[in-house]
Amino acid sequence: MVSINKNSSKPYYEQLMLSIKEDILQGILQAGDRLPSVRELAAQLMMNPNTISKAYKLLEGEQVLTTVKGKGTYVNNLDDIQRDEYKVSQLKKRFNDLVIEAGHLLVSQDEIIDWLQESEKSLGGALHED
Repeated sequence: MVSINKNSSKPYYEQLMLSIKEDILQGILQAGDRLPSVRELAAQLMMNPNTISKAYKLLEGEQVLTTVKGKGTYVNNLDDIQRDEYKVSQLKKRFNDLVIEAGHLLVSQDEIIDWLQESEKSLGGALHED
């Protein structure tokens, strides 16, 4: 399930968020599944509970998770999540930056497409289509 690289320069809460999203895309976590409590996951990962709480709250804001007071935190159905155009534009900017870097490293368009397809396959299938 969730994995954190303690040697990464990426903040733990961001790693946790991406790991949960990846588990959802791979089908490890399904809509309606209950996640461990903040304290349980903090103990499992040997992390500060505030870090787990921050990741859960941000994922709630993105409509990935729902917390029911006194009952737990649950995975939402991906089909029920509304597309966030602001975040999509941020993602496109990051993608453009990667394409620029790839160009300077002489990475071809075909290689980039292959990488995208490999990533999709490793995550359990194609990206959602409109």
